[in-house]
Amino acid sequence: MFPDGVLVVDKTQGPTSHDVVTLARRALGVSRIGHTGTLDPMATGVLPLVVGRATRLAQFLTAGDKDYEATVAFGRTTDTYDALGKAVTQSDARPDRDQLEAAVTKFRGTFEQTPPAYSAKNIDGTRSYELARKMKTGGVATLPKAVIVTARQLEIVSFDGETACLRMSVTAGFYVRSLAHDLGAALGMGAVLAALRRTRSGEFGLEGAVPLADVLQSSRETLAGWLVPFDGLLAGLPSVTLRGPAHVERVKNGLEVAPEDLLAAVSPLPELVRLLGPDGALVGLAKPGRTPGFLHAAVVLA
Repeated sequence: MFPDGVLVVDKTQGPTSHDVVTLARRALGVSRIGHTGTLDPMATGVLPLVVGRATRLAQFLTAGDKDYEATVAFGRTTDTYDALGKAVTQSDARPDRDQLEAAVTKFRGTFEQTPPAYSAKNIDGTRSYELARKMKTGGVATLPKAVIVTARQLEIVSFDGETACLRMSVTAGFYVRSLAHDLGAALGMGAVLAALRRTRSGEFGLEGAVPLADVLQSSRETLAGWLVPFDGLLAGLPSVTLRGPAHVERVKNGLEVAPEDLLAAVSPLPELVRLLGPDGALVGLAKPGRTPGFLHAAVVLA
């Protein structure tokens, strides 16, 4: 049986994130597999795949910040906000360095951002790109609404008068294509995303990523060796240890964890903790329970 864990793939340009999952499913010989954060077909870089029981942790792994390196080209807009889309406007204007610096400043910190119409964002059970296509053919549909995002870091790495290379660290749900489009709008000349590479997704970086070609060409034994161990996931969260097997069974049965069920009580209780068994194995994740001082399992893995 293939082990549980996370396989961090260095995605190439071309395939969708769903394509990568399909290819990896065949290579690993497993059915339970998914990804933790969509990358556009044009984008490359870190795409963590959750395998086996690790799929239960996907929502928590997806919530981490993301790091990107992006190339933005000025003087045009497209319907998809990237260089692959259909042209919408053209401009001969280009920014100088001071204008670019001033515009980039507006997108540091927390602000409202509207996702691209052509995106995988889910709107009432339908992908946004499907709704955008419907509108294009004369239909009526609801497009994405603005959401609150944060750029914790956003800097200009290089600028040649035509394009700018930006490096950023942003919260989950941030669309770099929207940043490129909005940056062009702020400058009054339009801009598109010309290239994008994700260098980190939550706790996973390029240093541990396996090129997609290697995933497809390697044996299952080799692939298993590249997995981030199941028990090592979400290691940045605080951990509590259950006293014994009986307490693990209580968690499996949906009962709250009392302070005396733990080797060491935690106060105040964090928003989310890793529940470990007496052998150190990851049993699940827990949140504060209804009873003060108690924990309730949000995810059970044992």
